[in-house]
Amino acid sequence: MSFVYKKRLTLFDYANYSLLTLISVVCIFPIFYLVMVSLTSKDVYVPFQFHIWPQKMSLDAYTYILSTKSFLTALKNTVFVTVVGTLLNLLFTFTMAYGLTEKNMPYRGLIMGIVVLTLVFNPGIIPNYLLVKNLGLLNSFWALIWPALTNAWSLIVVKSFLDSIPSELRESAKIDGCTDIGVFMRIILPLSMPAIAAFTLFFAIAHWNTYFNAILYLTDTNKWTLQVLVKTMVLDASSNMTGNMAASTDDQVLPQETVRLASVVLAMLPILIVYPFLQRHFAKGVMLGSVKG
Repeated sequence: MSFVYKKRLTLFDYANYSLLTLISVVCIFPIFYLVMVSLTSKDVYVPFQFHIWPQKMSLDAYTYILSTKSFLTALKNTVFVTVVGTLLNLLFTFTMAYGLTEKNMPYRGLIMGIVVLTLVFNPGIIPNYLLVKNLGLLNSFWALIWPALTNAWSLIVVKSFLDSIPSELRESAKIDGCTDIGVFMRIILPLSMPAIAAFTLFFAIAHWNTYFNAILYLTDTNKWTLQVLVKTMVLDASSNMTGNMAASTDDQVLPQETVRLASVVLAMLPILIVYPFLQRHFAKGVMLGSVKG
């Protein structure tokens, strides 16, 4: 006979669950309300009135935004910066971290010291701007990618992760005739999938949400990223993009508020879609190396 142990909930458990539920509602409700307003039909939309569920839904705002050249151009720019930037971030971070795990690497301690030094001293905005300007990267997508190929925190975390991989695996592969690149490609990378998945999301979110650097380095509106355009649509009422919001395919006026909030939803939707697919790798990455026999 098998017995199923059922834990009795205490007063603390009820209070804890209630608090977590309240926090979840506070975090989720603004996003839910934002989506509902963006789906509200122009026939029933009334400004400055609060409705949790619209009386009539419509996709007119999304249809209009996805038909505008400005939004599609910004979306294309952001996708390019995110995809290329994330791939280069992963390449440079993992290759450099792998090199720093090799105890026979020349000047390994000096390089690691320089990496740690950047955690303490930040050059600031002006030196970074002058660097990008002198490299000829102003008004270029590479101004958002090259200066941020990697960072000290990512290097240290990835190096610690790679240090947890048994060195015997590398030695046995080299005895079988595998080169350093072969060890990295065939041994290190397959065993580093949890870390790769986690940092893929970290880097992708950072590039997707690029705003300040885009404002600083990009002056051509055709090279704006999505976050800059959304900010312009939401806050700058005098912008051309916002001024042209009162239009639709059937020559009826669309509320500016529904169009603005629809643009916000479209800006954050890709990350919300990608995140669940990488969640299982996060759990594995957290547990990896936590128990040692």
